[in-house]
Amino acid sequence: MKWIGVVDTMFSRVNMGEIALEALAAKPDRGQRFDVVRRTVPGFKDLAVEAQLLIQSHGCAIVLVMGMPGAEAVDQICAHEASLGVMAAKLRTSTHILEAFVHESEAGGDEAQLAAICRDRCAKHALNAYDMLFDPGSLVARAGGGVRQGFADAGRVKVEA
Repeated sequence: MKWIGVVDTMFSRVNMGEIALEALAAKPDRGQRFDVVRRTVPGFKDLAVEAQLLIQSHGCAIVLVMGMPGAEAVDQICAHEASLGVMAAKLRTSTHILEAFVHESEAGGDEAQLAAICRDRCAKHALNAYDMLFDPGSLVARAGGGVRQGFADAGRVKVEA
């Protein structure tokens, strides 16, 4: 059995971890044995160490980290620092840690749109984590497809011969 880690934050304005758990629970049973462990940390600068702990102590094969930076300039700087921490944890553990950040500024102040972006991005990244473990060929099939998380897919570039 493989473990998928899900780490979200209290700072986020949407229950991002719950969205990821719902997406993973909806996967049809095709014999892939996995279980999910969820942790919640105070803010997104705490995500990297929790992901690393889940990999090293709990044996997670992949971890999904989710956070919601605010719209202020300081929030963007902190998000960048958090992202660097996640990258360092990936390299230290040689394990994929998928980062699903939803910046409040992406929704332009529209809370319904913010919730929709969160739902889409968190669910799609949870399914990406699943596919990375159990169906990597499905990712190859989507390569170059302009696949997006949080918004509609951009689609492939149309090249005229």
